Amino acid sequence: MSLQVGDKAPEFEAKIQDGSRIKLSDYLGKKVVLYFYPKDNTPGCTAQSCDLRDNHELLKKQGYIVLGVSTDTEKSHVKFINKFDLPFNLISDPEKEVHNLYGTWALKKLYGREYMGTVRTTFIINEDGLIEEVIGKVKTKTHTEQIIK
Repeated sequence: MSLQVGDKAPEFEAKIQDGSRIKLSDYLGKKVVLYFYPKDNTPGCTAQSCDLRDNHELLKKQGYIVLGVSTDTEKSHVKFINKFDLPFNLISDPEKEVHNLYGTWALKKLYGREYMGTVRTTFIINEDGLIEEVIGKVKTKTHTEQIIK
């Protein structure tokens, strides 16, 4: 079953880039942009993350907290954050626990080959912990425009 607008966002606890643990419930009372992306330092993921970085102040003014999620390691996230000066936390989910809660680890196809991977998806979670929007067709270079309308 996939998550829909109005559903309670699944609670999770996970490690971020510095090894500390965060929980989604830490952000109750704030709006959360929870974006799932395939891999650090790849063209589309870099474009998406840098668009969110470039518009981070605008997102903050609108009350959003940005959290990225990929299956990369904490070490990889630290390099990605440092290389591109990302001002938000990245969740390391190598066991795909958060991905599975949100339905973003799925069968994909590329050039006729099937494989399991991250489906690039962004969840906008409101102050009450409810899913306000699910963005499935992410425009990596202008993703902030999809979030703030």
